[in-house]
Amino acid sequence: MHRTLVALATGVVMITLTPAALADRDAERESLSRLAHEIQALHALVDQAEAHAEPDARIRFQYDWLRHDLERVQAGIEEHLRAPRAQPRRVEPLSGDYRR
Repeated sequence: MHRTLVALATGVVMITLTPAALADRDAERESLSRLAHEIQALHALVDQAEAHAEPDARIRFQYDWLRHDLERVQAGIEEHLRAPRAQPRRVEPLSGDYRR
């Protein structure tokens, strides 16, 4: 009787958690998709900032490096969205230093 109750309780918990887990997974995927879209939109802002940059500045912001990092982040998100759910992947570090 005890095993039956434990099995029943486990089954109820699994059934109860499964829709929530799926909803969380879908919400995460939707958020990541929106994030990838926003990163794509940032490219126009980067172009605008670069157009206003002082060409003779002693220390210049490296817009190409920023674009590269944005593209890598966006590609990583899109790869995650396309990949099978349980497959780990290697993540390369970002530059993070945009001054020269």
